[in-house]
Amino acid sequence: RHRGAGLGGGHDEREQTLNQILVEMDGFDTDTSVIVLAATNRPDILDPALLRPGRFDRRVILDRPDINGRTAILKVHSNGKPLDKSVNLEVLAKQTAGFSGADLANLINEAAILAARRDKKAIEMQELEESIDRVIAGPERKSRKINPKEKEITAYHEAGHALVAKMLPNADPVHKISIVARGMSLGHTRLLPTEDRYLTTRSQLKARLATLLGGLTAEELIFKERTSGAHEDIGLATKIAHSMVTDLGMSDKLGPRTFGDKQELVFLG
Repeated sequence: RHRGAGLGGGHDEREQTLNQILVEMDGFDTDTSVIVLAATNRPDILDPALLRPGRFDRRVILDRPDINGRTAILKVHSNGKPLDKSVNLEVLAKQTAGFSGADLANLINEAAILAARRDKKAIEMQELEESIDRVIAGPERKSRKINPKEKEITAYHEAGHALVAKMLPNADPVHKISIVARGMSLGHTRLLPTEDRYLTTRSQLKARLATLLGGLTAEELIFKERTSGAHEDIGLATKIAHSMVTDLGMSDKLGPRTFGDKQELVFLG
């Protein structure tokens, strides 16, 4: 990271390590067959001295895989595992937009565990689709006892998400609605984009906001009050709305501007 950015000023051990790396790299001759590779998930805080010509001057971006990449990764991790003839990895790749390679590996392993628990000789599509839910929302919490009233509220809440997504033309299609408790949630609605997306329009973001708030709106319409079950939806909606105004310049009143400096966390060690 930038020298002097830590709490220790310029005397931090990491600062001294960086200086030594720069000295060593500058000592290589042009005909020396040495290639130095490095990786980071925070290129925005790297010291500019690292990126000068002759040092780390070439960047290779490893983004999350697209549909072709996900299909190939699924084939690699399913190699050697018994898959049922009904399994279609391309269909599975379409359902896992945004998954990393580690997520896909975990998905296959979870499906294999589920198939073994059910005494199946092969992994079927049922196990793979259930594993997607496990990766996204966590394992099913069978020990959690939910009273009928809360189940009803959860059902209306998730139906609210689904109904809004169904009615809006710019929202992603609804793939699955569940009121099975997973992780800390009592249910979830999974939307399935029709294709990989690298740009998001303002209308798509507004549709996402409406879909997120559809759950608590359904609670208010049916039960005349909100519950705490919408706290994650509200948090994500707030984050998206804040980004639209301060980062993406999508506000009608404020115009195409960005506001505020990004607050970077100081690395404490």
